[in-house]
Amino acid sequence: MSLPAIFLTVLATVAAMEFVAWSSHKYVMHGFGWAWHKDHHEPHDNVLEKNDLYALVGAAISIGMFALGSPMVMGASAWEPGTWIGLGVLVYGVIYTLIHDGLVHQRYFRWVPKRGYAKRLVQAHKLHHATIGKEGGVSFGFVVARDPAALKRELREQRKRGIAVLRDAVD
Repeated sequence: MSLPAIFLTVLATVAAMEFVAWSSHKYVMHGFGWAWHKDHHEPHDNVLEKNDLYALVGAAISIGMFALGSPMVMGASAWEPGTWIGLGVLVYGVIYTLIHDGLVHQRYFRWVPKRGYAKRLVQAHKLHHATIGKEGGVSFGFVVARDPAALKRELREQRKRGIAVLRDAVD
């Protein structure tokens, strides 16, 4: 593959991973995978959460793609784009870890943004955590965040329709 093709493959994979993360978060983590995700939505003092197992799933996908693209593993049937897709999944995982675990949940560093897109990301994810339980909710993405005012309106509407139970702070 040419250098531009490699770059575009990695970049496209990083971009596609936000959709994969959004849909996995909405339909898996808040669906049949709630048992792993539930503790992420509850207060605790543990260093690790069951939810961290999802990072291992992402790592396995990245490693699997690296293996698929590796002649050392696959021999002559190696598929080179697999290497670069695996790299894109890895890059997204690093971005996710820095934004979600680091910035939003402050697991690795302490910084509360006062303005700009970083503040919007934090606000959107805090509104995601405004619901009690797996039902309802807003802002399932990790890097793309909608306007917090619109998310608040959506949460209020979900509460009115009986879809979501909100924590007191959102009222």
